[in-house]
Amino acid sequence: MNITDVRIRKVAKEGKMKAIVSITIDNQFVIHDIKVIEGEKGLFIAMPSRKASDGEYRDIAHPINTETRESLQKLILDTYEKMA
Repeated sequence: MNITDVRIRKVAKEGKMKAIVSITIDNQFVIHDIKVIEGEKGLFIAMPSRKASDGEYRDIAHPINTETRESLQKLILDTYEKMA
C-alpha cells in the first residue's frame, strides 16, 4: 500500500481539531475526513467516524494493525508540520 497523495485543510477556528485530511492510496482509493487533533501528549490522527445508535462513535475506515496506523500517522503529521 502506497499513500500517493495527502491533502490537508487546516481548521481556522480555535479548538483541539487542527486539520482535516484526505489521503489517496495507490492512486485508486481515497479516505476523507481524517482529523488532526491536538491532545495532551501532542498531535495525533483520528480516523473518520460515525455516531452509532448507542451514542458511541465508530470508525468508518481504519488501519487494522498498529504498524500501519503508526506509518499513516507519521506521514500525515509530517506533512501537516511542513505546512506550519
